[in-house]
Amino acid sequence: MACLERSRAADRTHRRKMRGPLPEEEFDRIFSRVPRLTVELVIASGDRGVLLALRDFGPCKGLWHLPGGTVRFGEPLVQAVRRVAQDELGVTVSVGEMLGYIEYPSHYNNDLDSPVGLAFLTDVVGDVPEEPNLRSECAWFKVLPDNMHAEQTEFLARHLDIVNA
Repeated sequence: MACLERSRAADRTHRRKMRGPLPEEEFDRIFSRVPRLTVELVIASGDRGVLLALRDFGPCKGLWHLPGGTVRFGEPLVQAVRRVAQDELGVTVSVGEMLGYIEYPSHYNNDLDSPVGLAFLTDVVGDVPEEPNLRSECAWFKVLPDNMHAEQTEFLARHLDIVNA
């Protein structure tokens, strides 16, 4: 029992020290072995379509995608959605229903990581800023672009009234 208590104390100490994203080497080491839980933000408007961000780094650079990010250890999902909205877009959101999950075979079949994204319907609190005022390069799409993960394209086509290019 004492061993278990020491282990729990060490875990609590480690959790307090880990703030922010993992260093790249540690991220690669961990997520080359286990799935990575992410949250995906579905911000949709009947007259504008769906808001997508343009990936500007990593192996998926140049692809349009749902804004999203990795859930941190011990982070509640709703809090992760709000953090990602602030970090990636610079906006505050209200978190709605979870629409479903997205698996990414295109990642693990190409020797990348193995993300599983939980997609949440979200609404921006207040006015949605114009695209140039968001933190990431973003655009609204009524027709989904070709340069997008097939998994997200299929997911959005199933869940929103939106079509592929």
